[in-house]
Amino acid sequence: MQATALTLGLVGVDAHLVSVEVDSGRGPSAFHLVGLAEAAVREARVRVRAALKQLEVELDEHVITVSMSPADVRKTGSAFDVALALGILGALDRVDPANLAGVVLLGELGLGGQLRPVRGVLPALATARRLGVTRAIVPVDNEAEASAVTGVDVLVASTLEDVVLGLRGERALRPAKMPGASGGGAGCFAVDLAEIRGQHGARRALEIAAAGGHNLLMMGPPGAGKTMLARRLPTILPLMTQEEALEVTAIHSVAGLLGAGAGLLADRPFRAPHHTVSVAGLVGGGSPVRPGEVSLAHCGCLFLDELLEFGRATVEALRQPLEDGVIAVSRARERAVFPARPLVVAALNPCPCGYAGTLRCTCPPDRVRSYRQRLSGPLLDRIDLQIALPPVEIADLSFAAATGEPSAVVRERVVQARAAQAARASSGEVGARLNATLGAADLARVASPDAAAERVLRTAAEALGLSARAFGKVLRVARTLADLEGATGVGAPHVAEALHLRLLDRVRAPVAQSATVG
Repeated sequence: MQATALTLGLVGVDAHLVSVEVDSGRGPSAFHLVGLAEAAVREARVRVRAALKQLEVELDEHVITVSMSPADVRKTGSAFDVALALGILGALDRVDPANLAGVVLLGELGLGGQLRPVRGVLPALATARRLGVTRAIVPVDNEAEASAVTGVDVLVASTLEDVVLGLRGERALRPAKMPGASGGGAGCFAVDLAEIRGQHGARRALEIAAAGGHNLLMMGPPGAGKTMLARRLPTILPLMTQEEALEVTAIHSVAGLLGAGAGLLADRPFRAPHHTVSVAGLVGGGSPVRPGEVSLAHCGCLFLDELLEFGRATVEALRQPLEDGVIAVSRARERAVFPARPLVVAALNPCPCGYAGTLRCTCPPDRVRSYRQRLSGPLLDRIDLQIALPPVEIADLSFAAATGEPSAVVRERVVQARAAQAARASSGEVGARLNATLGAADLARVASPDAAAERVLRTAAEALGLSARAFGKVLRVARTLADLEGATGVGAPHVAEALHLRLLDRVRAPVAQSATVG
C-alpha cells in the first residue's frame, strides 16, 4: 500500500514543498530511504521506528520504501520526522491516506513519540501559504512563530499520538495562538543615550544614521565612547513594522535562535561579532547554509568593533550586502539568499596604539599609513558617515555636568524624519523607504540640491576626489539632514554638513597631514 505526506524543506529563508511517498510491503524487515537525504534525515528512520513502537506499530515484518520528492534537492534537518511517520502509518493503513492530503506536517520526533520544535517554521509556513496549502500541524513549542502566518490553519500537537488521533478525527487538535511579540520594544532598553557625556558631534551622527538608515564609521582613541554610542543606537530607532518583524523572526528561526515558545521579535536586533569571526560567520555559510551576522542584524544594527582587526577577506565580504541589501551564499548543490540590510556601525582606532595626534602616540607615519590601508577604498565608499571622536574631556565626566538628550526625545525626531521618507515612498515619488537606499533616479527627484548647494558639492567633490558612489552618498545624507529639519529641499548647509561627515575622504592625504584627526 502507498501513502503520501507533505512537509517542507528549507534553503536559506526560502522553503520548498517535499512529498514523502511511502510504499509498504510484506517481507524481511527493511527500510529504504531515497531522495538525496543528508545524515540527520537518514537517521530519522531510527527515531520514527522508536516513536511508532509507542503506538504499538511494529515494522519488523514490513519492507518500507520512502522516496522524498523532488529527489534532486538535498534534504537537511530533522523537520521531516513527523511527515515520515505519518506516511508510514498511511501506507500501513493505520491512518487513512486521504486524511493526509493537503496537510503540511513539521516536527522532530523523540524516541517516546514527543514532537520537538524545529527551526524555520515561520518561513516554511509562509511558503506553504504561497503554494496554496492551507492546513498544517506543528509542534506545540513552535506555536508562537507558526501563529504569525495568516491564511494557514495551523494546529499544534505535543506527541505523535495527538497527530494520529487528530487526523482520524478522534481528538481535536488545538489551533495555534499568537502570544504576542517577544521583547520589550521601544522604551524598555537597559541603556540610554543620555548616559553619553560629551561627544556631541558623535551623538548628532548617530541621529542622522538612525534617521536615514546610513552606515556609520567612528574613528577615535580608546575610551572615547565608540562602543557606548553604538550600543545605544537601537534605543533611538523606531519600532519594527509588522513586515520587518516577520522578516527578522524568519531569519532567527532559520538560524535556530528563537527560544521555545518565542513569537514575533519586537526589538530590533543588535549583533556585535568578535573580530575573529570567519567569512561564513559574518555573511553566512556552512552546511546546511545558515545566515551570518549581517543577516541576523537585518533591520537592526551590526556593530563591528575594532574594524581593522577583522580579517581582510572577512570585511571585504560585506561589499555586496552593503550595496544590495541581500547576501547570496552559493554552494555546489544549493544557493541561499538572505536579507541583509542592517545599519552597520564600525569603530576603529586612528593608529595601532590608538592615540594618533597626541603626545602619547609613538607610531611612525609609515606604520599609521599601513594600518589605515587595511580599510579598502571600495568598502569605505559604501559607508555614508565617517566621523572622528576626540578624547572625552574630564569636565564632561563630572556628575555635575549636564546630560544630553534622552533616547526617547531623539527617537521622536528620527520617527518624524522616517515618516517623511515613508510618505514619499507611499506616494510613488521614490521607490525606497529610507534615504540610504535611494536609487539614482530617486536622488534626482528628491535630493537635487539648489544652486548654492550644488556649487559647494562640486567644489568639494573636485578637491576631495569623490567617487561617483561617494557623491551619491553625500546627497543621500543631505536629504536626511533636510528631513530632520523638516525642509522640502536640499540646501547648502545640508550639503556642507554631509561633506563634513565624510572624514576619511578628507584624510586620504599623507598621514603626516592627517594625524590630527585622532
